Order: sequence, then structure tokens, then C-alpha cells
Amino acid sequence: MIEIKDIRKAFEGRDILLGIDGTFQKGETSLIIGGSGTGKSVLLKCMIGIIKPETGKILYDGRDFHSSDEETRKAIRREMGVLFQGGALFDSKTVEENVRFPLDMLTEMTESDKLERVNFCLQRVGLENAGKRMPSEISGGMKKRVGIARAIVMNPKYLFCDEPNSGLDPLTSVKIDDLIKEITDEYGITTVVITHDMNSVMGIGEYIMFLYKGRKLWEGDNTNITYSNVEELNEFLFANKLLREMRK
Repeated sequence: MIEIKDIRKAFEGRDILLGIDGTFQKGETSLIIGGSGTGKSVLLKCMIGIIKPETGKILYDGRDFHSSDEETRKAIRREMGVLFQGGALFDSKTVEENVRFPLDMLTEMTESDKLERVNFCLQRVGLENAGKRMPSEISGGMKKRVGIARAIVMNPKYLFCDEPNSGLDPLTSVKIDDLIKEITDEYGITTVVITHDMNSVMGIGEYIMFLYKGRKLWEGDNTNITYSNVEELNEFLFANKLLREMRK
């Protein structure tokens, strides 16, 4: 479980996050949604330790990430898996080498154990025959699946996905959503997804946090989001629906 309490962040005197609270449960796919510039990515960066909030706490199963000693922070980081927007693969490395990278950097596993773990993760995301290929030789959807394999290779307790469907066609997006949900359920991971994709919201949003101008204006799940009386959320939903219809 991840708890965030009164998270505030500003850059050059401009408030970005204004006291965000929320709880992300183990074994759930939790989504943070909102338009561009609402603070979604800044909140994610605070949660994974890229930037530090001015105030507030981020608790990983009760451990205060930003106030802990360096050893505790390192331990928490080893329990995180991150799928970056665009996949963030190394172009000069094969698919297998990309997935193995965290094991090379953070473990003392034997080469045979690393290879076994990499092959398992590639098989889990449906890429068991792609290990020797280069990122330039695979599709965008396959790159996202490689990114997921790399994110889970350390057997994380916490999985963060930044716009996992960015640049993908609708059918591939659904497949990526289904894969994230399956892995979350199967391994009991606490999963947090940053997205503006309403198909993801309605498909896998077991907990949804809506941000608007740095504030949390609504939280709930995909069974009650369409019944919201929050005007800003309803406008966001309508704009997404209109955009999907225009793309048909």
C-alpha cells in the first residue's frame, strides 16, 4: 500500500501540487487522471523519488520515503518498477539486455539466474521469441511490453506506469491495459498509472484520482465516475468522449 499525505510542490514560486492526499491499495490498479499541466507527472516524480515535495509524506507500507535514511530509501527503490512514457529503452541494447539491465545494476545474481528471470518476464508479456531483437526492430506496442517486462524483472511490490498507452492504437492500448491489470492481480502489486485515456479509466480504474490545477477534486472508481457532480471532471470526461468520437 502507498499513502500520500498533504503533498505540496512548487517550482519558481508557482504552485504545482496543493496538498494531495490518497491511498493506493495492494493488488489494485490505481489511476491518476487529469488534463495537461494538472500535476500528474510531478506527483509521480515525487512518489518515485525523482523530486522531493516541499511538505507531506509518501508512505510505502508505513515507511516514510522522503524522511527515511538512505538505506531505507534504497530498499524502497528496489521494490519499485517503473514503465516510463515511450518505453525508454536503450537503442543499443537488445530486448533481452534491456530487460536484464536492472538485474545487472542492482543484484548479484548469477548470469544463468538473470537469464532465467529475463526469459520468464519476456514470456509473461508475450515476447518470449523477441529477446535477441533490437528496439528498432519491434513495434511501439512491443516496446511497451518490453518496458513492462523490465519494470517487473525485479519482482516489484510497487509498479508505476507513466502514460502507458501514449502513441498506441486503441486495440494495442487495450492489450497493454489488460496486461497491466493481469500482472497487478497475479502478483498483488500496488500499481499506479498516470493517464488521460478514458478507455483505461473505464477498463482498469479500480481507484481513480482526478487532479485539476494541482488539487484532488474527486476520487472513486470506474463504476461511479460518470455520476460525478464535479463540473471540472465532467468537462474532462466530455472532452475525452468528444475526442474519441472525432477519431472514429
